[in-house]
Amino acid sequence: MKIGITCYPTYGGSGVLATELGKALAARGCQVHFISYALPQRLNRFVENVFFHEVELSTYPLFEHSLYGLSLTSKMIEVVEYEKLDLLHVHYAIPHATSAYMAKQILKKQNSDIKIITTLHGTDITLVGLEPSFLPLVKFSIDESDGVTAVSKFLKETTLTNYNIDKD
Repeated sequence: MKIGITCYPTYGGSGVLATELGKALAARGCQVHFISYALPQRLNRFVENVFFHEVELSTYPLFEHSLYGLSLTSKMIEVVEYEKLDLLHVHYAIPHATSAYMAKQILKKQNSDIKIITTLHGTDITLVGLEPSFLPLVKFSIDESDGVTAVSKFLKETTLTNYNIDKD
């Protein structure tokens, strides 16, 4: 299986979990493609079947802030097409699951049906996601994912309750 993993590449829990999961999948023979703005901290040596694709952050005078979510979407499309990925596994709802959803919709026009698995880690649900400007995006991204996992039972229950999610 060819899997694209998107995570924050830092020392935080979501980046650590995503990287270790990717390395374990690679050890089982999967081809794992990390898609992020920097090499994950835990990928500090060569690992067979693991590849890295950097999201290039462009700056334009019109935009005061970087458009990471849109750049990520474009890179996801590129990697899915070039590497023939079967699955995008994104860690964090905002912006990763939202970017994956946009990529999936664009790829549908090219007869690609990439699957999206979203793993929720905590603050994307308990803090960032409850921000009124992000809440509808988080709910939509969860609802549109082909599968959703959470790192704890508490987080699962909080997600189901706070976002009125109907599916398991």
